[in-house]
Amino acid sequence: MPSEHSAYVSDTAPWRGALRPARSWLHSDAPALSLNGDWRFRLSPTTAVAEDFAAAGFDDDGWEGIPVPAHWVLEGDGAWGRPIYTNIQFPFPIDPPHVPDENPTGDYRRRFGLPDGWSDAERVLLRFDGVESLFKVWVNGVEIGSASGSRLAHEFDVTSAVRPGEDNVVAVRVHQWSAASYLEDQDQWWLPGIFRDVTLLARPAGGIEDVWLRTGYDDGRGRIEAEITADPGAFPVTLRVPELGVEQVWRTASDVAPVEVAAVRPWSAEEPRLYDATVSSAAETVTLRVGFRTVEIRGDRFLVNGRRVVFHGMNRHEAHPERGRVFDEAHAREDLARMKRFNVNAIRTSHYPPHPRLLDLADELGFWVVLECDLETHGFDNDGDWTGNPTDDPAWRAACLDRIERTVERDKNHPGVVMWSLGNEAGTGVNLAAMAAWTHARDPERPVHYEGDYTGDYTDVYSRMYATVPEAEQIGTDGSDAPLLGCTPAQGARQRTKPFLLCEYAHAMGNGPGALDQYEELVHRHPRLHGGFVWEWRDHGILARTADGTPYYAYGGDFGEVVHDGNFVMDGMVLSDDVPTPGLHEFKAVVQPIRFAFDGDRLAVTNLRHSADTSDLAFRWRVEHDGTVVASGDLEVAPVAAGESARVPLPAVPVAPDAETWLTIEAVLAAETAWAPAGHEVATAQQDRSVRRPVPAGRRLTGWLPDEGTFALGIAEFTGGSLTRLAGRAVTGPRLELFRAPTDNDEGTSDRLEGSDDALPEVSSAQLWRRDGLDRLTTRRIAVARTANALRTVDRVSAAHSALSVTVESVWSVEDGELELRVEIEPARGWRTVWPRIGVRFELPDGTAPVDGADWFGLGPHESYPDSLRAARTGRFSAAVEDLAAGYARPQETGHRSGLRRLTLTSAGTEVLHLTALPDTRGRRPGFTLARHTPQQLARAAHPHELPESATSHLIIDAAQHGLGSRACGPDVWPEFALRPEARTLRLRITGTAPHAR
Repeated sequence: MPSEHSAYVSDTAPWRGALRPARSWLHSDAPALSLNGDWRFRLSPTTAVAEDFAAAGFDDDGWEGIPVPAHWVLEGDGAWGRPIYTNIQFPFPIDPPHVPDENPTGDYRRRFGLPDGWSDAERVLLRFDGVESLFKVWVNGVEIGSASGSRLAHEFDVTSAVRPGEDNVVAVRVHQWSAASYLEDQDQWWLPGIFRDVTLLARPAGGIEDVWLRTGYDDGRGRIEAEITADPGAFPVTLRVPELGVEQVWRTASDVAPVEVAAVRPWSAEEPRLYDATVSSAAETVTLRVGFRTVEIRGDRFLVNGRRVVFHGMNRHEAHPERGRVFDEAHAREDLARMKRFNVNAIRTSHYPPHPRLLDLADELGFWVVLECDLETHGFDNDGDWTGNPTDDPAWRAACLDRIERTVERDKNHPGVVMWSLGNEAGTGVNLAAMAAWTHARDPERPVHYEGDYTGDYTDVYSRMYATVPEAEQIGTDGSDAPLLGCTPAQGARQRTKPFLLCEYAHAMGNGPGALDQYEELVHRHPRLHGGFVWEWRDHGILARTADGTPYYAYGGDFGEVVHDGNFVMDGMVLSDDVPTPGLHEFKAVVQPIRFAFDGDRLAVTNLRHSADTSDLAFRWRVEHDGTVVASGDLEVAPVAAGESARVPLPAVPVAPDAETWLTIEAVLAAETAWAPAGHEVATAQQDRSVRRPVPAGRRLTGWLPDEGTFALGIAEFTGGSLTRLAGRAVTGPRLELFRAPTDNDEGTSDRLEGSDDALPEVSSAQLWRRDGLDRLTTRRIAVARTANALRTVDRVSAAHSALSVTVESVWSVEDGELELRVEIEPARGWRTVWPRIGVRFELPDGTAPVDGADWFGLGPHESYPDSLRAARTGRFSAAVEDLAAGYARPQETGHRSGLRRLTLTSAGTEVLHLTALPDTRGRRPGFTLARHTPQQLARAAHPHELPESATSHLIIDAAQHGLGSRACGPDVWPEFALRPEARTLRLRITGTAPHAR
């Protein structure tokens, strides 16, 4: 027979006891006392623990201290358990609503004093802003109630339990697992504990229980519709908006009526204009920030203030490597400011309401917010079966409704919230439909979103995740009858009458995503498409240390979890240490709100913003010759209205006869903002103005004779036909390199293969590369020959137990006084899959002067790949070896710079070798990677600290690289960017010192 404890944690009811109705999270002058700080704590392995600890006189001296807010698994150095990461899997048996008896249970106690004057309060409330997952509360030994809904606010009435003076005790029992855990299967760490604020509130007689100031905007005029929840004795109530001259007194509740405002500035994500407002009774003043905007759907357009919205958004979890989901306002503000600096304009609060202060910051800084309910049941998805799913079980209806009610009520005052989302990956069912109906009734203005409603039965927008580019294009194309996922033809036609958004796309796991620009172009061609939200904003790595103290960012499996989903939690545009990835730089460039087009001696400037003109921007130009600035200035551009274009004359451009000439245009902030300094780059474009110069033709060499290949040629020394030294230092190579350390996308097995080039369902590209032995190539020398001032070798390269091969011909010669290397790479017939790269590798042992840096003229400053080039510009750049690579949590391919012209390798700032890369006969330029580890070494390591100590720098010159795609959870590399086995040529000129020194 189930125990009392088992029945309690398996109860699907969302709350019991003296819980107050959900209401707005308000800034009030009514007395409040934070109970954050040091609490006493005890962890038990099961729920079957006596509740005697709740007694006021219980002796907790033997307990330890724990900070609140905090997650207990991130405290205590492992003594209180470890984090668990799963994406879809439940870390306990699927037996709803039951959970195991082995259920970590945390008991908390804290003493507090009731401040003087609180005896006059009509009620005293105890508010918990976030507790994972089920908790019960006692005050002074009196049981108050229990609640679940980890990321939701709960206020308990404790009036009858508190007493005057210092002698008060609050006790809380928190269970890691409960029936509610089945509703909280979000892709993140399971982190139990009291992780948000705990506050004691004195509610005055005649106070204001709740306020909702709904606003509207129309052609310069504003409207405020106030909903005041208060007892009759609280009236009169006064609404004040001083800046607008509003002072409206309502004598009774029945007097409350809309207030028209003659002249206001609207709120938008670009111009987040807020007005300070107060709602006051004689006993209490509530302060709000009001933004005037109107949200509507008109046909298949989603509009704010009458203009179409395009979401350049991010899915944002709450994650910090040391605090987990504990909120830190300074960190959150900088997080959002970073988003603004990278042209992010929207946030989907995946997959729960964030700390309420985050929404204050979003209102202030300017973001369109899709606010998501704390609901996901993904673990019930058994190949689309969803057996036992709570969202279609009436027994869970109250819990589902409670979650959406608490979501909407808490955050309804925020102008940035333009859409409600019922949750994520919870199948479909009657409870979701009921949640939508409640939301529509409570807030008719804001649309309801839920991706799992494929047929559009109860939602207002059509939403999908990880649709391919062709699929998204068909969704946006008028008259298309292409099938839609889960829809009959009639249902598909209905969905095409709605605004469409990608609630998740461009899965940003590791190196990637690729092809962002293809999605962006669709938005401008098809107005039904409203952009989307990249998955996701940041990695969720937890700072950990090895036994010797080496720090690293841990992911699934690093804490000994029974089930886990590995590094799938490391899929952000920002690394765990707040460093933006190259993918985020690419995103910024792709979605930049100002577009430039060169047309002869004029420049077209197009403003792609929602509503702001360009008066906040300054426009600059500069001209570079081989990366050196030779002229610059300001470009006069009169303000361009949103959605409009202007043409302006370009300055005279001095063109060099013997160097590349590049014209760069930038739009920068004219003045400092809350999120960036003046001069911050918002948008940029480049134009190549170079005089076309012939590429030095390769000299036809004849008279080859067999030779052992041991001699010196210019600055090169050879033994047995193999390079041993360059410019007096040890160097070996070139060695054919076809392998790259697989990216997370290369390892991906997503089935979104539409348009993919020879990919196989459930088989990753990396598996095919390992099958073909690309990571373990061996060489057999076929020939060594010599002629005057030249050396030629021919090698056959293949892998063990493979008949597939590549022929590599390397010719060293002295041309115009410089050493030239020409490498011809030709695959035999029979290769069946794409290749990761076609390149050659040089080894540069450290000796007394390790190669530790690079200066180059080419594309930079960040890494770039065939389907991720928009952030790259042509110029001169320099970086240390360690800064050339992105610090992905799992070592993988990184650091490739495309479009190489010249490269100087340096040691402690001193030039060591200089390479000039010549384009091939089709004008294609190589790229380079400089690293301290080989691709094979990177591929064998699960974390950076597992890489071996290195005494060598490795230079790879790539004729070509395979694209990135986003197949870790999305489409594969598009054929245009896929690298098929093919013949390629590399030509390099090498000198011991750089003739183009800075």
